[in-house]
Parts: sequence; structure tokens; C-alpha cells
Amino acid sequence: MAKVAVVYWSGTGNTEKMAGAVTEGAQGAGAEAELFEVDSFSVDQIDNFDGLALGCPSMGAEELEEGSYEPFFAGAVDSGKLSGKPVVLFGSWGWGAGAWMETWSERTTAAGAKLVNTFIVENEPDAEGIQGSKDLGAELVRAL
Repeated sequence: MAKVAVVYWSGTGNTEKMAGAVTEGAQGAGAEAELFEVDSFSVDQIDNFDGLALGCPSMGAEELEEGSYEPFFAGAVDSGKLSGKPVVLFGSWGWGAGAWMETWSERTTAAGAKLVNTFIVENEPDAEGIQGSKDLGAELVRAL
């Protein structure tokens, strides 16, 4: 059975709701999926999973949250642990046009990860946003 880690940071709960739905989608597609807040997941744990779903909202000037998520992601990139790993990215935003996801996608691909897809919602995910998050989790499992 494929193992998936869903690693997220959420300030208002919007990305947390998406993370739960991504986890459900991955489990529904037949994977063993575990949900982690970023502070409870280390870069070294990446090797224990076949795929990663990474979630972070747009913060500041369209960037990853700088206190926990950016250091985690930079460590994953610098360690080379993303190389060859299937990854999906997701998060919510409340301003801008999604530039943080474009930058994050480019960084993920440059790190050698197999970027499967991305999914963003504006503010709190509605029923369509929850379904899209579930679909993203299932899509990751199909790519494993």
C-alpha cells in the first residue's frame, strides 16, 4: 500500500480544512495517508513516504509562511529529499492572484520533485474546494 504524507501549515483553518480533504481523497484512492502539521514533521521523515501533499496558504507578499513552512520546505529542497518524489501542492489565498503557488511550483520542480498538480482556493474552501482537495489527494495516489 502506498504511503502519503500530507504536511500543512494553516493560520486561519482554511488550509487545514483542505489538508483534511486531501488526506481523505488519498485514503479513498487506496493509500495509507497521514496528516501532519508542519511543526510535527521533519525533513528526515520524507523518506518514509511514497508521495507528499504539501499545503500552505499565501502569506505576506505571496510567499510561504516564513516561521515554520519556509524553513521546512527549504530544508527539504537543500537535502535533496524531494528529488524523484511525487508531490502535490495546495493552499488558500485571500489576496493576489496565486503567484505564491507559481513560485512554489517552480521551486518544487527545480528540486527534482515530480510535481503532479496544484490546487488553490480563495479564502475558506466551499464544497467545490473540499471536493477539489479530495480529488488532488486521489490524483497523487494515482501518480504513485
